[in-house]
Amino acid sequence: MADHQSNAEAYWSANLRIIFGSLFIWALCSYGLGIVLRPLLSGIMVGGADLGFFFAQQGSIYVFIALIFFYRWKMNKLDKQFGLEE
Repeated sequence: MADHQSNAEAYWSANLRIIFGSLFIWALCSYGLGIVLRPLLSGIMVGGADLGFFFAQQGSIYVFIALIFFYRWKMNKLDKQFGLEE
């Protein structure tokens, strides 16, 4: 029983690391690059707009989609590691 408990705690700990890492990237792209650092990125042009505007309008959406696929990939890998795959 104790081994099952420690296995579940290790799985949840690894899951939380993935979640918090994804949330950090999300916050950096949406708030950091799109709002806070936008004045610093105003000189870099991407698709006819400055990089800060691009991240605020479209770039963060691309990052969110990439995070969804990254999370799915990491969780499938984690499930296999702990023997929980479907």
